[in-house]
Amino acid sequence: MSTGVDGIALPGEADYEAAAEVFNLYAPLRPAAALTARTVDQVRAAVARAAAEDMPVRMHSTGHASAAARPMDGALLIRTALDAPVDVDAAARTVRIPAGARWGAVADALAPHGLSVAHGSSPTVGAIGYLLGGGLSCYARTTGLAANAVRAVELVTADGQVRRADPVQDPELLWALRGGGGGFGVVTAMEIEAFPADSVITGALFWSARHAPRLLRAWRDWALDAPPAVTTSLRIMNLPDLPEVPPALRGGTVLGIDGTVLCIGGDLAAAQARARDLLGPLRAIAEPLLDTWQETNATAVLSTHMDPTDPVPILGDHMLLGGLDDVTIDRLLGLAGTGSGSPLVLVGLRQLGGALAVPDPRGGVLNHLDAAYAYSAAGVPESEADTALIVERCNAIRTVLAPWDTGRTAPTFVDNVHQPQGHLDDDQVRALDRVRDRVDPAGLFRGDIDPGATFRPVRQLSMIMQNGDR
Repeated sequence: MSTGVDGIALPGEADYEAAAEVFNLYAPLRPAAALTARTVDQVRAAVARAAAEDMPVRMHSTGHASAAARPMDGALLIRTALDAPVDVDAAARTVRIPAGARWGAVADALAPHGLSVAHGSSPTVGAIGYLLGGGLSCYARTTGLAANAVRAVELVTADGQVRRADPVQDPELLWALRGGGGGFGVVTAMEIEAFPADSVITGALFWSARHAPRLLRAWRDWALDAPPAVTTSLRIMNLPDLPEVPPALRGGTVLGIDGTVLCIGGDLAAAQARARDLLGPLRAIAEPLLDTWQETNATAVLSTHMDPTDPVPILGDHMLLGGLDDVTIDRLLGLAGTGSGSPLVLVGLRQLGGALAVPDPRGGVLNHLDAAYAYSAAGVPESEADTALIVERCNAIRTVLAPWDTGRTAPTFVDNVHQPQGHLDDDQVRALDRVRDRVDPAGLFRGDIDPGATFRPVRQLSMIMQNGDR
């Protein structure tokens, strides 16, 4: 592909490097050419050129999911970073999000109106990619999957035209886009529903992991019948001795429990009671090293999980679990807790259930998650030796958790291209293929699709370094 037109750049050029930049430094992207699109017209022109030259098209915005991206050999990568504002309609309780907008900007735009949306746990994640993958929110047990709130999608399809998919105009395409795994076009904007969130109770508690056996059991037992207004996660963490890490959490294995209590109908007293029911028994088990739980505004939720804000190398694993028993907890802590020598920075369990477990008739192809917990693990590989240790430990944990593995996954949690996603069944895949054939008959965007997206258990991670695919 020739360059110099429409901002398309080749490897070695500054514009190429900027467009191909990723958040996960362990998984760089090396397409044949790349473009940062600032306008819809730029997207249309790039798609038209790629189609004319028979060149596959791929896309991203913030690059958080680069490790799960299909190979981009010979492809044109379009980084969507549209110069358009986040537009809030407070009366209708909707927000229009341009491609490239991050959750921090969306939350800031909504806050003056006392509104929020089912965003994730990091302010730096791109909203569009998160929503296309279902979206497991900090409010998920109240709201369900974030994609269920999407009411319209604007995209450029393989013919270079701008389409709008909503309940009236092409509802089938709207259904397919929400959790369908890609291959439909370049999304340029979404409209989603917001909800009232004048105040929330959010924060995190951290303890030395020597208290983990009692704390993990207490949290699990509470989670069995917890109110859906509360969404929490538990993490076992080995944090580096860096200035950005709170001093109390450095130099040893810690266990943290964080989350959000939404004030349903503005009933703060009820929210406070729910927070006490969760936090009181945990605080009674042991004195926390750090306690940040507080009543605050909705924008603070994005800092609760303390996700990294700068690019880092990440390698990990994920599965959805049907439950946990005491034996599994003990074996898990033996691999990730105090004295385990774990090379993993974190091993986490996100609480599911509530509205997440209920199929939403207004949702897309992925409209619920039928599991009790979303398990994830992550290490920071800085060498081949680190990679081997991380993969070995992830495989050991996967073996321990295997009795509870549902074989399903949450798309935005799968960060390893060698671990196929398992969120769709065969009938759903066939239905999605029919939509793709209609909107992209030449297969311009087919490279986006994971051929292993259908439901099947995955028992072992691949040794990624064996074939040099990073």
